[in-house]
Amino acid sequence: MGKGLGALIPERGGAEAEGKRAPALCGIEEIQPNPLQPRKTFPDEQLQELADSIKEKGILQPLMVRRRGDKFELIAGERRWRAAQRAGMREVPVLVKEVSDSEMLELSLIENIQREDLNPIEEAEAYKRLMEEFDLTQEEVSRKIGKDRTTIANTIRLLKLPPEVKQSLSEGKISMGHARAFLGLDGADRQRALLRRLLLGGLSVRQIENIIKRLRAGSPSSPRKGNPDWSPLVEDLQRVLGTRVKIVGRRKRGKIEIEYYSAEELDRLVEMLKR
Repeated sequence: MGKGLGALIPERGGAEAEGKRAPALCGIEEIQPNPLQPRKTFPDEQLQELADSIKEKGILQPLMVRRRGDKFELIAGERRWRAAQRAGMREVPVLVKEVSDSEMLELSLIENIQREDLNPIEEAEAYKRLMEEFDLTQEEVSRKIGKDRTTIANTIRLLKLPPEVKQSLSEGKISMGHARAFLGLDGADRQRALLRRLLLGGLSVRQIENIIKRLRAGSPSSPRKGNPDWSPLVEDLQRVLGTRVKIVGRRKRGKIEIEYYSAEELDRLVEMLKR
């Protein structure tokens, strides 16, 4: 992650391989957006601020593109490209690279993560897309992105939330802490009801966690009065296994449910349990 995008892109040939190739100017209309771009939202206010900066100082970092017929396709720098259009620029500095679709998606994701440009749902969808389209495991994604595998798994789990909760997270109306807490509550209807309560009351993550504990204590599958409180043990198991865990039953008899979200994750959990 600390090497920057240039070190992650395969170079072809001579001076370019040595990082000596200078940026070229390219007509802004010759550039097409990246169809694999993991970022879906470009807030208008932020674009305008960048456009104002470009008008005053120009584009300080070249856009990264690849050839696509007689056009160019963005690899990295779509926000700068959009802002340059808004600033009325006719040409922009570019570096032309040769990359595959897989490398292009990886680089787009890495650039956005390095710049912290993705919201949590966009990041989760990008991880899932890397795994599904390019047949990568969570461990391989972890190595490419430079993040812990558990972080990758927990981020992907956010995609299980109802659309309303995911939208609120994408728009910054709720935090990652809130969203993770919601995963501990069964049922999309209950999650949506709790979201409405959160948005109306401005509740903290700790308050939401306490509400969820009370809701779970009152559910049929939760321990009844007089039975053990499994919450501390559940939290320990979830931290160790990196996935959601549920304990149902009494001290002498019951079951432990461990969730998984891919064949690769199942294999990982089985190996952990064997050890």
